[in-house]
Amino acid sequence: MIDWTDRHCRYFHRQISRQALLYTEMVVADAIIHGPRERLLGHDAAEHPLALQLGGSDPVKLAEAVRIAEPYGYDEINLNVGCPSDRVQSGTFGACLMLTPETVAGCIAAMKAVSTAPVTVKCRIGVDEQEPEEALPALITRVLDAGADAIWIHARKAWLKGLSPKENREIPPLDYEIVYRMKQRWPDVFIGINGGIRTLDEAADHLAHVDGVMLGRAAYQNAAVLADVDHRFFGAPAAEPDWPALCERMMAYAERHIAGGGRLQHVARHMVGLFTGLPGARRYRQILSTDAAKSGAGPEVLAAAFAAVDFSGAEQEAVSA
Repeated sequence: MIDWTDRHCRYFHRQISRQALLYTEMVVADAIIHGPRERLLGHDAAEHPLALQLGGSDPVKLAEAVRIAEPYGYDEINLNVGCPSDRVQSGTFGACLMLTPETVAGCIAAMKAVSTAPVTVKCRIGVDEQEPEEALPALITRVLDAGADAIWIHARKAWLKGLSPKENREIPPLDYEIVYRMKQRWPDVFIGINGGIRTLDEAADHLAHVDGVMLGRAAYQNAAVLADVDHRFFGAPAAEPDWPALCERMMAYAERHIAGGGRLQHVARHMVGLFTGLPGARRYRQILSTDAAKSGAGPEVLAAAFAAVDFSGAEQEAVSA
């Protein structure tokens, strides 16, 4: 979710679900060591529980990145071994690391040695011509021996050559059953599932077999899907989403961001898909896509966008999206 789940996106999502674990964009270890640390690692306290997702293949550099991130108080540190993009492959990390599970294990051991937060791995079921029934348990065995606290599995292969990142999310067939089998093989290990999951009903079905469900683009493209998460999965009282209150909170957040030298568009771009399918959603999107991008745009643009939506069907949409 590089360039998607930045701090503004996470703050917005946190206003809809108070309990879901949020993930940062994947941040490369070298960037943390040599780059603008506050911009890369800083976040609002409201974002917790929050996981930092790292990219890298050098145990020394990853350990140093974890040390640097320690004061920021992340609740989990995750190593991405699933991203198939050319940019990631050129740095010898992401999904290509599934070809060298011993390297991944070395990275996890180094990260665990310096982290007070749980260290987890996010992977695919295999890459290229690998046989998932062999490659996936081999990787899991290695990283668990190295001390990994949990495994998140995107239930598709990644093809490192010939498919774009977008095609790698759509063309390789999903195989949820192999993820279920990994949970059966390691019943005492937290194993979560990812890939092609779009609704909370689907999430509930998966939770009959695994310990966690990760929503990526489904949550980004229609954040209203998060509105019933706390009730369905964390025992919170059932309640209709208070969209006007959400608008007020996001206006206040945007005002703080603008006062600090930012632009409304930095915040508003993550909110565009919120009301997909509701009356007025098209006008809502138009306002956020055009007016929020204008020079000098202020929080009142968010109020105008929310005012265009008919919320009478919002609760049902949030539950069924």
